Amino acid sequence: MTQIVVGDNEHIESALRRFKREVSKAGIFPDMRKHRHFETPIEKRKRKEIAKHRQGKRRFRT
Repeated sequence: MTQIVVGDNEHIESALRRFKREVSKAGIFPDMRKHRHFETPIEKRKRKEIAKHRQGKRRFRT
């Protein structure tokens, strides 16, 4: 869990900016987007198959 401590003389805008930076560093947004919608087993299987196919293409380029 990402958290920040707001100082006594710190403005809320700067605290919010620090919080957003920490959240982006922790990689929470991509994970949140990935889990936003329910994925059926068929959709999950298709997504993994496409990713596997893409990864295989990358190997042959190198």
